[in-house]
Amino acid sequence: MVVWIQNPFDNLPGEGFRKQRYWMMAEAFLRAGHRVVYWTGDFSHACKCARRFDAAFTPPPGLELRLVPTAPYRRNVGIARIASHRRYARTWRGMALAAVRSGAPAPSLIVTSVPTVSAASVALAVGRRLGARTVADVQDAWPESFERLAPKGFRTIARALLYPLAAQARRVYREADVVTGVCDRYRGLTGRGDYMRAYLGAELGARPEEKPVCGRADRIRLVYAGGLGRTYDLGTLVDAVEANGDFELDVAGFGDFRRVSARVRFHGRLPDGRLRALFAGADAGVVPMADDSLVGVPNKFIDYAAAGLAIVSSLGGESADLLAKYRCGATYRAGDPVSLAAAVRSAAELARGVSRTMCEREFDAVKIYDDYVNKVCSDD
Repeated sequence: MVVWIQNPFDNLPGEGFRKQRYWMMAEAFLRAGHRVVYWTGDFSHACKCARRFDAAFTPPPGLELRLVPTAPYRRNVGIARIASHRRYARTWRGMALAAVRSGAPAPSLIVTSVPTVSAASVALAVGRRLGARTVADVQDAWPESFERLAPKGFRTIARALLYPLAAQARRVYREADVVTGVCDRYRGLTGRGDYMRAYLGAELGARPEEKPVCGRADRIRLVYAGGLGRTYDLGTLVDAVEANGDFELDVAGFGDFRRVSARVRFHGRLPDGRLRALFAGADAGVVPMADDSLVGVPNKFIDYAAAGLAIVSSLGGESADLLAKYRCGATYRAGDPVSLAAAVRSAAELARGVSRTMCEREFDAVKIYDDYVNKVCSDD
């Protein structure tokens, strides 16, 4: 069977990053004997520049990588990004239909990410035209997340402005043959009783050595890895570090980060190997989300777990439940540096490798995506 996967955002392994959801999903389709065409933008959402691949990068046999010309944008939230998404969707539609007209085999299945809503809507239309089943896979709550970023006094206005995008998203959820997503939280968002959760997965690699390195008398070393946008409350994290002399913080990510000091170090973008080394020297990974975040279980939560780090998180719901179930971290009140500091000290009493069992049982990419392929390829 020929499978198309459409996602404009994910980092690709040839860019020096670890494999992300849709690349690992593609590998699972390959293991099941299918052929895959992976459609993505030629613009890196992470570093806001054209994608640059290692000279030795080659997709595995059976996987064809197709890059869609994508208009650049500088900010995660703004008119330029929305315009870029719409242009990407139109361009992808033209490229997809042209490929089939020129003799490429038509897909039997299209897996399309949400976001973007515009490209997911196009995927439905392309699927109907080519006779393919369409799977809408929800990675983030759009446009609800945009609405949340508006000042509280302007959210009614933001909701009205975003209504066309919300209506488009509801149509995607209603009309897709299958709807899946990265957390249980999005089940209600989609309104689908047959919604299937498939957590974000991680390649496990070697198990970190389990030893009590946290809670040393001289310092507690924290790490934050990820985006530096408005979704993340790094201000509270830095406040907690500056108020506690035995805390140190390493930040690795994209964007501007201005509060650097002797105990707060910014590393910028790190390739996968150097990021793993940063994790190896840390005591706990921090997930500092805003108090009204719609995120269920983010990538960084899973990356920390793969490295065996104790996890300090402001997220309630599934993330908090997982930390409690596996006793591998602590949850704090979002926006409260005192609560965060207390959670750090609680997590510092845990042993290195404490979250690895959670990762192996909940986030093993091979198990998650092999099961995903089996289910979305089933006619039941």
